[in-house]
Amino acid sequence: MDLKSIVARTGRDVDELLAEYEMISRTLANTGLSEYESRAYVALVASGTSSAPFVADIARIPRTSAYRTLQALEEKGFARSKAGRPMKFTPTDPSELGEKHASEIREAFSKIDSVKDVLSERGVPQLVYTILGKERVLEKIGEMLDRSEHSFVISSPSIAEFRRRLGKRFTNAISRGVRVTVITNPFVKVPENVTVIRRRGLIATDVIADANNALLAAPDLSACGYTDNETLSQHLQDFLRIMSESGD
Repeated sequence: MDLKSIVARTGRDVDELLAEYEMISRTLANTGLSEYESRAYVALVASGTSSAPFVADIARIPRTSAYRTLQALEEKGFARSKAGRPMKFTPTDPSELGEKHASEIREAFSKIDSVKDVLSERGVPQLVYTILGKERVLEKIGEMLDRSEHSFVISSPSIAEFRRRLGKRFTNAISRGVRVTVITNPFVKVPENVTVIRRRGLIATDVIADANNALLAAPDLSACGYTDNETLSQHLQDFLRIMSESGD
């Protein structure tokens, strides 16, 4: 049974519901899910407790990728597995996840706001530049990596994207003696020879280079704020350090 068959049984317009399905899947990418993971989660919610092959058919993802995709969803807190043959997966309640991610986003912006207040109290100019467009954001991160001399810290659920697009630049930085630290979700492959810290529930992308320039990007990398203000960069670095040292 595929997604169209399930939709047809509801009596609603198939094309309309499929368009909603695609929109929801794209939106879920903002929480750090891959395309396959987004599709699989929506399929799980639609079908309830299901096996990997069944989810693959509904979500229109390759069966060979379905089990691994569902395991990734479980690691990220979007599903729970149930022992048996075949193993089945149950979706985490959408309202529970929505509240969790909204709370994390509020907390993150609260941290940023507190940094702004500290800078205002000290009379430090708030030199933050907005960069729009995914390609420009990726290029800016690559530029920070190229210019780093001592340390480079990146916290992101989208490390696969950076590894694919900036792999050689990571290698070059490491060969120059730059200490590269990657904070990312469990089981995500990272560039070689980096220090890796695993954290669940990452949403946005934060980058600190040499503790004197920083970048905060939207979850889909469509925009970012960049600063070369050393005081602001150090505050953000302290925030990342506290986050990396705290438990899951």
